[in-house]
Amino acid sequence: MSTFSGLNTAYTGLVAASRGLDVVGQNIANANTDGYTRQRVDTSAAHAVRAGMFSGPVRPGQGVFVDGIARLGDAHLDARVRVTGAASGFATTRAEALAALETTLNEPGENGISAGLGEFWASWQNLANNTGKVSSATVVLDAAGVLSNRIATGYRETQAQWGSLRRSTEAMVAEVNSAAVRIAELNVAIRTTTAAGTSANELIDQRAQLAASVASLAGGTVRDAGDGTIDVLIGGNALVSGDTARPLQVAGARGLEGAAADVVRVEWAHRPGVPAALDGGEIAGALTMLAATGAIAEAAGFYNTFAQDLASQVNAVHRTGATADGRTGLDFFTVFGDPAALNLGVVPGGEEDIAAASPGAGALDGSIADAVAGLGAGAASPDSAWTAFVTELGSETQTTLKAATLAGLAASSAVERQLSGSAVSMDEEQLNLLTFQHAYQGAARVMTAVDQMLDTLINRTGIVGR
Repeated sequence: MSTFSGLNTAYTGLVAASRGLDVVGQNIANANTDGYTRQRVDTSAAHAVRAGMFSGPVRPGQGVFVDGIARLGDAHLDARVRVTGAASGFATTRAEALAALETTLNEPGENGISAGLGEFWASWQNLANNTGKVSSATVVLDAAGVLSNRIATGYRETQAQWGSLRRSTEAMVAEVNSAAVRIAELNVAIRTTTAAGTSANELIDQRAQLAASVASLAGGTVRDAGDGTIDVLIGGNALVSGDTARPLQVAGARGLEGAAADVVRVEWAHRPGVPAALDGGEIAGALTMLAATGAIAEAAGFYNTFAQDLASQVNAVHRTGATADGRTGLDFFTVFGDPAALNLGVVPGGEEDIAAASPGAGALDGSIADAVAGLGAGAASPDSAWTAFVTELGSETQTTLKAATLAGLAASSAVERQLSGSAVSMDEEQLNLLTFQHAYQGAARVMTAVDQMLDTLINRTGIVGR
């Protein structure tokens, strides 16, 4: 090795150590940055030049090359995070919607329909025992009004929840579209940066975060295009391809009542009418709840059926009774429009319109009122139907919550495994800092030694004997 080549060798070591210190500083600076993946300097030894005519046969290498700055991510773990995130998003959205629906039932509680039914039947029993008293009849009418209002309130709660979830779906689709546009922009930036020989690691981190967000929302999958860009696929179709982003849109009913005729769905904006087959995610979970067969629509349908059955059963008995002035064949409830749950009304305007007695049994007879009170018992009673509905919804909610919990644990585990390999370890960086610091000092000392040798060679050669 010539003296001059030794100077170059020391210089390459100095540069490599300096780059290592730069990367350590970047890692430490971003230790708490969400989505940042730790980096490492990749180096390789420079090989020895071929021996020349006047050089010795044994020559050392020419120093070290800085090959690049590696991003210590794992594509397999990244894919696992996206898959588990999509499953967790799907299950969590359904669990939250079901839990919110269950809360609106107010069961058990004094404001629930069960309590309203109990008060309604009790008021009829009280009337049967106190026929002819205005106060007893008034209690019946008040209890009927309260029950009717609670049924209507329950239905309105389903309408409100459905509408809120519909708007949330639109917001999530807008978020996916925004992420897709940004991914396409980053694809261009990464491809350009990589082609220029510059590190694009930070840009790749940003893109990976956006891809994970898309997966959590819409179950998107990622495919490496091989030129520094990625394709993001939804149901096998490209949401992002290179520098092109294809947006989605929400179509279908805008209200609960229209959900059966016009199913809420996600379509490709550039191809209206063509549905996007979602692979999972929060949006897919929301769509299952917005469907005509979803829990919200089924709850609304139950409220309507319940109102109609309640009116039918009470009216069937009430028509057989007679009022104090002898009128018969009168309805107690009326359903005066659609949906039935919002249009359940009480027909009697006062005690004189309540048929509590059997025809011809006298004004003080309460046998019909007693029969109405008895409707609260039995397998076909409104109480039994309501209890079965509440139990079924509660069971479905608990099952879905457990599934969401398990999916969440799987997603958390995947993220932890990803971070175990990609997150910055301050202990490791401190060790690297010392390593590169000593390497830098060592390379500097070699350069100083070579410099002194050159000084001797240049300035002192040929002066012996002067």
